[in-house]
Amino acid sequence: MELAKVTSKGQVTIPVSIRKRMGIKDGDKLLFIEKPGGVVMMNPTLMALEKIGRAFEGEAERLGLENEDDVVAMIKEIRRERWEKNYADNA
Repeated sequence: MELAKVTSKGQVTIPVSIRKRMGIKDGDKLLFIEKPGGVVMMNPTLMALEKIGRAFEGEAERLGLENEDDVVAMIKEIRRERWEKNYADNA
């Protein structure tokens, strides 16, 4: 548990241990969410990454991607297909 004081301008210094744990750096924006009984402070970047992670959960298995080499091969194939679709007729 950490304690912080609010200044007359409504500013709060977030304790170092909290900033490190949340990955908050100079210039980052914070998200404040009102919940029953209080307010939750979140790092919106990490929240977005977690949401993306949940959205893509299971996709690697569905696509048959087992390792980084499989991902690279898939990207190369997609690029080849797009190149053929967009430029093969002009070459």
